[in-house]
Amino acid sequence: MASESVTVYIKGDRNVEVTKTDVTLGDIVTLECADKVMLPRIKALKILKIHGEKEQRFVISILKIIACIHEQYPKVEVQNLGESDLIVTYENQKTPPYAWHILKVTAVAAVIFVGSAFSIMAFNNDVGGTELFGQIYELVMGSKSDGFTVLEITYSIGLTLGILIFFNHFGKKRFTVDPTPMEVQMRLYENDIQTTLVEDAARRKKEMEVGGK
Repeated sequence: MASESVTVYIKGDRNVEVTKTDVTLGDIVTLECADKVMLPRIKALKILKIHGEKEQRFVISILKIIACIHEQYPKVEVQNLGESDLIVTYENQKTPPYAWHILKVTAVAAVIFVGSAFSIMAFNNDVGGTELFGQIYELVMGSKSDGFTVLEITYSIGLTLGILIFFNHFGKKRFTVDPTPMEVQMRLYENDIQTTLVEDAARRKKEMEVGGK
């Protein structure tokens, strides 16, 4: 028990992944305190007991975490520098077979390749790309196009370069320090999911009671 008032600073991210079934405060937030003896004790406070081995998500209000700290250390002043609600995701770290990873990557690559090729061909058919190139070639060169001219070649090269520049990487090679459009969309998607989880938990009053029970 603290003999005098001590300030504890806590900072938690919106989404935290844990692999242990006995979750302590130090597993889900970052803490700082001038009292270096008290700090590890606060980090060791049991926050959540997870039952079952399947993936689960829990929404925990920072106010309940502060209440858990005050239950053990009434004189401690807690300053929150992070999110007001935390999403704790439990994942069982059983590594699937390496062949399963290869199968998933192959399936995703095939879907993306076929889908992209179909989209490009459908676009060219809609705008009449072949006929347009043929008309331009005949207008400039004075002879009919055989369907394989400098226009088709440069168009194919330009399309490939445009895709590479837009997605900002080729394999593991990144062209600039900026995040790729795919990374931006994934972060936006994750933020939407997290906001929905927090708001649903608040409306249904299903925020987790903390304390390790």
